[in-house]
Amino acid sequence: MTPTDRPRLAVRSPADLIAAVPFLLGFHPTDSVVVVAMRGRRITFAARADLPDLADPRDPAGHLAGVVARQHAETATVLGYGPAPLVTPAVDAVRAALTTAGLPVLDALRVTEGRYWSYLCTEPACCPPDGTPYDVGASEVSAAAVFAGQVALPDRAALVAQVAPVTGQARSAVRRATARAGRRLAALLDQEPATDPRGGRAVRAAGTAAVRSALRRQRRGQRLSDDEVAWLSVLLTQVPVRDHAWERTDGRDEDIALWTDVLRRAEPELIAVPAALLAFAAWRAGQGALAAVALERALAEHPGHSMALLLDDLLRRGVPPSELDGWPAVETPGVLRRRRSRRGPR
Repeated sequence: MTPTDRPRLAVRSPADLIAAVPFLLGFHPTDSVVVVAMRGRRITFAARADLPDLADPRDPAGHLAGVVARQHAETATVLGYGPAPLVTPAVDAVRAALTTAGLPVLDALRVTEGRYWSYLCTEPACCPPDGTPYDVGASEVSAAAVFAGQVALPDRAALVAQVAPVTGQARSAVRRATARAGRRLAALLDQEPATDPRGGRAVRAAGTAAVRSALRRQRRGQRLSDDEVAWLSVLLTQVPVRDHAWERTDGRDEDIALWTDVLRRAEPELIAVPAALLAFAAWRAGQGALAAVALERALAEHPGHSMALLLDDLLRRGVPPSELDGWPAVETPGVLRRRRSRRGPR
């Protein structure tokens, strides 16, 4: 689910819309149903699902329609990617669900092998039976997206690869560094006075310093060392440190780059928080697909992790970041406030 907080793309034809979809999702979809929500001629939201099994009791078509309906869109277009026997029943189901949800469907398209067909147009002059060819590379929408810095990977597997763990010597080096970091944290915890009413004052101080140092180094284009990654990932297991990192993370490119790097290099037992922080940053940046694959890694290793589950629920329900501006920073439980303005490097 991708709220498009990034530069919105203007579309004037089905070919323009098809050209925009890979940039909205972050990858070129295959065997998928995509719903693009719009206000006027502006794309505001895109949601993708694998071609649904219509016998699935979870009603994937209804879920997609519900997510899109919550985006305050004016209209929607449905695109199915794949062969007609699979695409047609899926698109029909999503169209019906959107209509039930009160959202007008402008068009419904099947897209495959460089051609598209409209399910709503029966005029051979504009919608020939053998499909209409399109060229994504020649589209002004593609050019505008690339100019705005948006990327469309070849497929979802390429996106998954961006958050895959490092292997070989790089993995061995971080494993050794993590063992050292674990001993360092144990020694720090042993020093904590039993009378500390809040617990872990020294750990909180070390965690705050590690998070701020990592963010500063990322802004300067400096990659963390293995020991820095290991120490940060170990400290993030402590809830006060995790919460500090969460409050400092936004949708900036530097945040996404930092937590992607830490997620890929951290030991498997320590990836839940870096993955959730990456998901949070990606969600705020409108990169829903990246957020989704980060959460998949987190929940595969740690299926009960509360932070990952919370973000996964927000993503699946299509909650736009603007509805929770300032979250998770809170004055008191349940009361949201806007983020403090950032005044220069910290």
